[in-house]
Amino acid sequence: MSKTKLLFDLIMYVNTKRSFTAQDVAYEFNVSLRTAHRYLMELSEMGIPIYTEQGRNGGYRTLKSRTLPPILFDEEEAFAIFFAFQSLKYFRSLPFSINIDSVSRKLYSSLPDDVKSKIDRLESVLLFWSKKRSVPSPYLKEIIEASIKDHMVMIEYYSKTENKIKEVKPIGTYAADGFWYMPAFDMEHKTIRLFRVDRILSFEDTKRVFNVMTDLENWLTNHVVKTPVRLHAKLTREGIRQCQSEPWLESNIISSENGNGYVDMEVDQSEIPFISEYFFRLGINAKVIEPNEVIDYIKHQTLQLLNHYL
Repeated sequence: MSKTKLLFDLIMYVNTKRSFTAQDVAYEFNVSLRTAHRYLMELSEMGIPIYTEQGRNGGYRTLKSRTLPPILFDEEEAFAIFFAFQSLKYFRSLPFSINIDSVSRKLYSSLPDDVKSKIDRLESVLLFWSKKRSVPSPYLKEIIEASIKDHMVMIEYYSKTENKIKEVKPIGTYAADGFWYMPAFDMEHKTIRLFRVDRILSFEDTKRVFNVMTDLENWLTNHVVKTPVRLHAKLTREGIRQCQSEPWLESNIISSENGNGYVDMEVDQSEIPFISEYFFRLGINAKVIEPNEVIDYIKHQTLQLLNHYL
């Protein structure tokens, strides 16, 4: 076996181990103990995070943040990676301290010149446009880890009227419109509620296990209507255009020949506050026929707005 091939295999070997001795390496690769020590020293000089442990039972240990062995990508795979990086560019906060610039530099430096030229042009012709938010979301990693372990957490949450301490079980986190969101089972209300991650002021993992009978994808795609309420609203042409941008409304829009249309669908009673606020913002481009709770909300907000400017 050539030295290059042996070092490559040794990188993969130490990445699968938390601790090992030079004798382990010597036995695994059929080399002398002195050669094993020399090769491990060479890996350390290459930047592989290995450190020695002194004492009778000493040896070598890899740091928690281990280095992956070299990986070769073809041109299409390299483009796919830079393509994916574009979707993360406008988020101020990312989980697991993802260093996009560092990863990009390492991958970019290994590419041939003609591929580098194409990558240089990629940013000018392709963007995943998302509003760049100034507020940080500092607990993304902790939310993901608690979700994976099914742990309950205590959070202080910045709500509309006051800060609240809540005990919740996160089911994951997702990004939309430049913000990160955390659906979580609220122990006080015994239901899953949605929290904006940037509004979480403190976060403590209680280590207590609690299972929620759904996962993030199912929660996002399969909303269960427990208490059905009919939502019926007339839409102008502009109302249709705006509603078509909302995934929860898009498939329920019926257009007529004159360019107007309507929405007629079942929603859950718990969604009334959100729906009320949404149709209030549509103004004269929508007219809610039912439910009455939405109509009353819009009337109340309109009067408050009118009085505000008197």
